[in-house]
Amino acid sequence: MPTVRAAVMPAPHKPVEVRELPEPELELNSALMKVTSSEVCGTDVHLLHGQLAGVPYPIIPGHVSVGVLEKIRGTIRDVNGNAFAEGDSVTFLDVHRTCHACWHCLVAKASTRCPSRKVYGITYGVEDGLTGGWAEKLHLMNGTHCISLEGVDPIGFMAGGCGLPTALHAVDRSDIQIGETVLVLGAGPVGLAAVALAHLRGAAKVLCIGAPKHRLKIAEQMGACATLCIDDAPVEDRAAWVMQQSEGRGVDVCIEATGAPIAVKQAMNWVRDAGRVTVVGQYTDAGTVEVNPHTELNKKHLDIRGVWGSDYSHFYRSVQLLKDERMQNALAAISTERYGLEQTNGALADVEAGKSVKALVVP
Repeated sequence: MPTVRAAVMPAPHKPVEVRELPEPELELNSALMKVTSSEVCGTDVHLLHGQLAGVPYPIIPGHVSVGVLEKIRGTIRDVNGNAFAEGDSVTFLDVHRTCHACWHCLVAKASTRCPSRKVYGITYGVEDGLTGGWAEKLHLMNGTHCISLEGVDPIGFMAGGCGLPTALHAVDRSDIQIGETVLVLGAGPVGLAAVALAHLRGAAKVLCIGAPKHRLKIAEQMGACATLCIDDAPVEDRAAWVMQQSEGRGVDVCIEATGAPIAVKQAMNWVRDAGRVTVVGQYTDAGTVEVNPHTELNKKHLDIRGVWGSDYSHFYRSVQLLKDERMQNALAAISTERYGLEQTNGALADVEAGKSVKALVVP
């Protein structure tokens, strides 16, 4: 039986190891994708530290990937009904088995909260087969939604990675209006993508507070008109800077993309009365923060919105955006570092330390 090399995370706090795994027998309307690159993101660092519930270790990480369809059994179609062919360059929605039949899917219109959903590289394990992108090949199971990368640079798409569709969801939820002032807290992949998308959405002024400094330079290249490094400014100075940038009122919209609970409170304090706060950075439980519901929420008449993951529309629209020269130029500011399967432990360390803006596993 043919085998495939894959980088496997055996358990929390255990080094990733390269293993030989069997190539799967394809079921009807499924495919085998030769992986050309797969992302190493903050979620993978959380997986290493055991910070996500329901993860069936050992797993093959890598939930956002691009590649070439090597083998198709049956037919796989895109959203327009066109059949994919072997040799096509594709990405795919990492969320799988969303039922589109439950209360969350049909009534709440919140498919990211569907209890049946599974995620490649996160909630599928090695026992499920080649279900993560840190491998030479990946099994695109029946029901996986593929998106053509024809006319799109695959590495350009991966420069955005999972941060791009997640940020797109956050910007949608923020309902940014033309001419508004938007503050993005955090200069990681989601924050940087949110800067570019807020600018494209029509914000007159996009601000970014974060660290380290080299990422803020990238934020400026991606559309931020002013940035502030948290390493140089205590909290009270950050508050004064925001007010200076927003005529003393506070910003119209603040997108929290840091992962630090205190940033949610800061967002509430730095947005104007009747403004909007969108929380996208709290993917893992990093703890609690104290909020005065009278002075910081009710009296300010705030609209606070949470964002959980992304759905097919966000992935599809992210690919379409990469056909726009403005978005191509924005994402070109993000450098990509490439790692082989044997180097994934180093990739995780670099991402956790903030040394790598976008790390890619290239099997």
